[in-house]
This record gives sequence, structure tokens and C-alpha cells, in this order.
Amino acid sequence: MPPSPQGGGEHRETVLRLQGITKRFGALVANDSISLDLARGEIVALLGENGAGKTTLMNILFGHYVADEGGVEAFGRPLPPGDPRAALDAGIGMVHQHFTLAENMTVLENIALGTQALWRPRLDRAAARARIAKLSADFGLAAEPDAPVASLSVGERQRVEILKALYRDAKILILDEPTAVLTPSESEALFRTLKLLVGQGLSIIFISHKLNEVTAVSDRVLVLRGGKLAGERPTAATSRAELAALMVGQDVALPPIVDVPYGGRILVLDEVSTGGKSSGAPLDRAALTLRGGEIFGLAGVSGNGQAALAALLSGSEPSTAGDILLDGEKHRPWSTREALDLGIGRIPEDRHAVGTIGDMTVAENLIAESYRSERFSRRGFLDWGAARTFAREIIADYDVKCPSPDTRIRLLSGGNMQKLILGRALDPEPRIVVANQPTRGLDVGAVAYVHAKLIEARGRGAAVLLISEDLEEIVALSDRVAVIFKGRISAPSKRGERSVRELGELMAGHGLEAAA
Repeated sequence: MPPSPQGGGEHRETVLRLQGITKRFGALVANDSISLDLARGEIVALLGENGAGKTTLMNILFGHYVADEGGVEAFGRPLPPGDPRAALDAGIGMVHQHFTLAENMTVLENIALGTQALWRPRLDRAAARARIAKLSADFGLAAEPDAPVASLSVGERQRVEILKALYRDAKILILDEPTAVLTPSESEALFRTLKLLVGQGLSIIFISHKLNEVTAVSDRVLVLRGGKLAGERPTAATSRAELAALMVGQDVALPPIVDVPYGGRILVLDEVSTGGKSSGAPLDRAALTLRGGEIFGLAGVSGNGQAALAALLSGSEPSTAGDILLDGEKHRPWSTREALDLGIGRIPEDRHAVGTIGDMTVAENLIAESYRSERFSRRGFLDWGAARTFAREIIADYDVKCPSPDTRIRLLSGGNMQKLILGRALDPEPRIVVANQPTRGLDVGAVAYVHAKLIEARGRGAAVLLISEDLEEIVALSDRVAVIFKGRISAPSKRGERSVRELGELMAGHGLEAAA
């Protein structure tokens, strides 16, 4: 990988410059005089807590927001503010964390969509196919032009997104959490592609919260905290611990996990299948045992049955076959209300669409699952005093940055939303915790906080089901680990019995039958 200019390498052309960018939303200063340079053939990593200002800065770069102060230059020319087309025309492309592909169209159609001039409405498929083939060969991005996007794996879809940007002659590529839904082998393939890209002179901004990936792939690291540039380091001259401390303003460490004797079997799924009501694959004769006082880690690529399992345990999807045993006795599928009564706390995968209602207040969201309980209801009427008291307790106990219980929850950062969901799920203390992607998109400080709370629940004797696509998280926290693939769950292994690479192979479906 080319040396960083800051790391002592030869001087290279600056292709992108953000100078003194300041953006205010009322009294909130989202970006406070931030300056950033990017050289040709360089990978700069952008780190920061949730709410640190990364998204705002990228929205200003792409013309979605207009800065109050400062400006953007690409290849020595000012970019007009508030003009997304100007950014695209200047050769700036972005691959979003959540892909923007049309599933009912082919790879070729997705890549070429919007590139034809209005006076040439018919796509020149032969020319498009030839260009895609050349880009695929040059950058190791294998793609079948005629394949429907709906048939592609997550890693293949990401390759299409990168090809789409390159097809538009992108010279600067911004990658937003590019490995969030990839297996380790897919992530390694992406990193190889990035090296090929910078070797051809492209420049990359790599936005991620995974410190190991940032240190592995970047030349320089820029850290934002509280809307300001907290630090800039040549990657070769820093460490994960230093970067984590720059992000949150203090040292960050995962609480130790002390081995404790397991409790009894609380929940057993025996050859359980579901009907496919949830997104992704349904459960297919899935077997699972949750015991008190343990964290059971379930790894898998998105769409392989995790949503169906979480929905089943949370009461929003029934089983169609197999047996569910609770405390050793067969139990019929339960409703969402019955799940709460049985002591099942849930941390849903999507905190925006499922976990919260954006226009409701913090207090309203916190009692949404229990407003009919005696705690918050008096003779059929809501006790708003009790609700606000509970909200203030959660805000204090979980260190939520929130002005008051009456704040609209959509105004909070993702990390603070997740802390509130944690508080709601863990109070009162549940017997089973279904934590589905509990740290997705969170910064290192918020991740450590969520992990600590899950470990506390384990220590109280709860059975914690940790569903995650982040193998490092699974390996670090779990007492036992299994992999889910196309609705089937492998036999679990104890902590340390399988390597990250072995688990990654199972996530891709290799050897799953032998492990089941």
C-alpha cells in the first residue's frame, strides 16, 4: 500500500480538501471548523462516536447539506455547495452501508442505471457489458452482468455497488461501514480490492467503527469527537487503544468475563421451523439450547434466519414445526405480550424501524411495551408521573445523553437510542435476553457499554442470546458459539474451540452439515 504523506513517503497530489467546515443545526454544532485533505492513492479512515459529525461532513461533501462556513475542493477546483451532481461530476462516489440496488433488475442494469444521456434512451448493452468486464478484471470485482441482484449474496452486492461507482469514473471513493454485513473472507477480499484501487491511483475515505480494520487498511486515521477533529495519526504510528481513547475521550476496555457455572436449561428449540413471515430465510429444523448464566453467540451473514429466530422468541412469529420447551416443558408459541410476561427481553435488530417510534418521546418509548402494567397504569389511565420517573431513572442509570424524558427520541444519536432500548429490555430483569445486532453501527464507547450490560445480565443468571454478524463481538463475549446458515443452526462450540476463520467458513455455508 502506498505510504502516507504524513508517514514520510513522497509528496502526492491532493485530490480532495475540506477546509474549515462548520455546520450548525440551531444550537447544535455538528461540525466545528473541520479540515481534511486526501491525497491521490491514499486511504484515510474516518472514525468517531455516533453523533460525532461524520455523516454531516459527508453530506456536505456530497452537496446534501450546505456548510455555514468553509468549503470543499476536488482536484483543485471548488465544489459548488448544495449540488450533488457537481460532486458526482467531479469523480466522487460513495458506497453506502445499506445498499441502494434495485433487486428486480440485473447487475448490468443497476450499474448502468442513470448513465445514459436523455437523447439516447436505449442502453448500449454491448458497450456496458464490455466496460463492466474490464473494470471487473482490473480490480478483481467478479460480477455476472445478467444475474438478478435479488439472487446475489451480500458480498456480491457490495462488489456491484463499487463497480457502479467505478463505472461512473469515480476517482474518490467513500465507503460507509463497508464490512458491516460481510464474512471475514469477504472482508479480506474487499481489502484486496481496495489495495488494487489505490494502486491505480484512486483515493478512498474509509468510514468504520472496527478499529482492527481501520489499522489494517488505512494510511492515515482522522478521529472526530463532538463535532471537532480530535486527532489525526499516521496509521503506522498509532494503536487501537490510542484511537479508541481519541474517539471517546478516555481509555476503553471490555469488562472481564469470569467463567461461572451454567444454570439449568431455560429454553430449548427442538427441530423448530417457521413459515417465513420475517425477512430473510425461515428457520429450518433449528435446534438451540439456552442456559441460565451464559451468553450464547449466534453468528451468521444477514438474511440466514436470524430475523425469524428473534421474531419467534419475541412472540411475533409462530413456529410451524418442532417443539419449544420452556423450563423443560413443552410450550406453545407465545404472543409478544406473553413473551414479556415470560420474562423475555428483546433488543431488536433495527432500532429505528422496530425498536423505537421516532416522533414519540423518550418516556413514551420506554413504556411502550409495558404501559398496561400496574407500574404505569392506574384504573385504566396512564400514570405519566410514573412513566417520567422511570425514564429519568433509565437516563441516569444508562448514561443517556438526553435533555429530558419528553425529548422526541428521533433527536438522539444511535448510541443513546440503543442505551434506552437496553434499559427497557433489562428492567425489570428478564430471564432471557434476545440481543439481535445490539451494537450495529455503534462507536467503540457505546459498544463497550452495551457489552458490559449484557455481561451484567449473564452474571445475574439470565440466558443471553447474542445474534451478531460481527465475529469479533461473538468471539469476545460468548460462552458458546453457533452459526446459522439458511435457517439451520450448527452444533455449538465452547469459547475458543473454533477460530474466527473457521466460524467465517461456517457462515459461508462451508462444512455446516458436518458441524450441525
